[in-house]
Amino acid sequence: MAFDKSMVIFFLIFMAFFRGVSMAAVYQVGDSAGWTSMGQVDYQEWAASKNFHVGDTLVFNYNNQFHNVKQATQQGFEACNATSPIATYTNGYDTVTLEKLGHFYFICGYPGHCQAGQKIDILVSSPTSSLSPAPSTQTSEPSVASSLYFRYNLSWILGVLLAFCLSGFAY
Repeated sequence: MAFDKSMVIFFLIFMAFFRGVSMAAVYQVGDSAGWTSMGQVDYQEWAASKNFHVGDTLVFNYNNQFHNVKQATQQGFEACNATSPIATYTNGYDTVTLEKLGHFYFICGYPGHCQAGQKIDILVSSPTSSLSPAPSTQTSEPSVASSLYFRYNLSWILGVLLAFCLSGFAY
């Protein structure tokens, strides 16, 4: 009996850890257009169509001869001022992991690019703060956020069912 209880406790702890790990998603900023000032992407609309969570990763894909990525303060973002960035990325395929709740502001530091719309405000929220789906956009791809939400719930439900079976409840 002690073995069964310890297995159940171990499994529940494992599932709690797995549940958090399975939530992370990778987003290419601007989707296939990438990070550009050519006017192909409305980055504010792109960000508004996503649900970002702690642990998610942003990928900035761009030509580093013409662009860069600067993480800015809210004031730097609003003024398109890249002179005192929090961080600077320049390799053309930069990844940023969202490590806390709140706003993350990114701009292109090349003259005129931010003013032309090459800037993005990413809002990282708690996975439990809103159970409603993200606003619908015209896209042929399924919503990454909704598929992650489904995977999150499915893994948790399966874990609970297995824990009940291991504990002898299902006999």
